[in-house]
Amino acid sequence: MVTPAVRCAWAEGSDAMRRYHDEEWGVPSHDDGHLFEMLILEGAQAGLSWSTILNKREHYRVVFDGFDPALIVDYDEEKIAALLDDPGIVRNRLKVRGTVTNARAFLEIREEYGSFAAYLWSWVEDTPLVNRPRSVADLPARTELSDRLGKDLKRRGFTFVGSTITYSFLQAVGVVDDHLVTCPMKRSVA
Repeated sequence: MVTPAVRCAWAEGSDAMRRYHDEEWGVPSHDDGHLFEMLILEGAQAGLSWSTILNKREHYRVVFDGFDPALIVDYDEEKIAALLDDPGIVRNRLKVRGTVTNARAFLEIREEYGSFAAYLWSWVEDTPLVNRPRSVADLPARTELSDRLGKDLKRRGFTFVGSTITYSFLQAVGVVDDHLVTCPMKRSVA
């Protein structure tokens, strides 16, 4: 008996969530701009739903200069104050300041490795980890990989990179494929 293809249930909340799931989530990314954006957005999500962040994503892109870490690293107190007054983003002081801190750490990794992507993908020997979850209950909140990577990111000066946030980031950028086995977006195991 063939199991019908069923999209991951978390993506069924809205058209935006379905598009994100079908076009981006779990797709291996080697683009530093996208990786930085997702690292910041996953940190912004802490304590909130992904749909909240997804609905604010375009505004984030505008007010955070297209998530360009070379620009964000130079944000001064006036810019931070303006961001904290902007209802189009999550106005959490630690998260906004953390974006500037993370831009600095991101640029340092890029300097050391040539790209953030090279650093990130070295953790999995350039090969996505394809898991085979049958239900949402099979998905972990964190793993040994996210524990180690989160600790290394913290050591390098990043904020909002605890193991759970780091695991969500790994899923989002396709280092880990956690689409359910019934999902039509599931990548095959190489």
